[in-house]
Amino acid sequence: MKFYTSSRAPNPRRVAMFLAEKGLAVEQVQIDLGAGQHRSADYLARNPFGRVPALELDDGRVLCETRAICSWLEGHVPEPNLMGEGFDERAFVEMADRRVELHLFFGIANCIRHTHPGLAALEQPQFPDFGTAQGEKMRETARWLDQTLATQPFVAGQRFTIADITAFCALEFARGLMRFRPGQEDMPHLQAWRDRIAERPSASASY
Repeated sequence: MKFYTSSRAPNPRRVAMFLAEKGLAVEQVQIDLGAGQHRSADYLARNPFGRVPALELDDGRVLCETRAICSWLEGHVPEPNLMGEGFDERAFVEMADRRVELHLFFGIANCIRHTHPGLAALEQPQFPDFGTAQGEKMRETARWLDQTLATQPFVAGQRFTIADITAFCALEFARGLMRFRPGQEDMPHLQAWRDRIAERPSASASY
């Protein structure tokens, strides 16, 4: 297998962290977004949307979209389980994962892509007002997550799952380019959770 990734990009980091939690070592191919390699004919032949990550399977097929890749990896290496055991737990893990992806992760990504000058080349046109509004909306989700983590140790409940990976990679993206620190914005439970997840070997292995 080959894992097409890009350093510091948050979606590839989610897959890299998932791989590390599974104990999987996969050949990595770095795609330089700044140099436009994601728009090259070679890469577009693998992913016509020109986005990372992508996972090229041993049979030549290419799987794209972060959660689809993780779903395949979960089936390929079932343990440790990261997406739920049985239909009941899987549904609740997916709910938690989708909530943080749609309302936290995407809000952070939209804020950064539309307000950070360094990403202007990747996001044309930029809409700064939209980006600023997204930054405020993602804080509403962060406050909800802070309260959730006041009553349970992990995003989806009592154990570590893909929902924690999604939320952690979102916060780390915001930490770097938005200077967002939950503890400095009266979200102590979210900060404590972030610090605890940062101690997992997969957190450093994925960056």
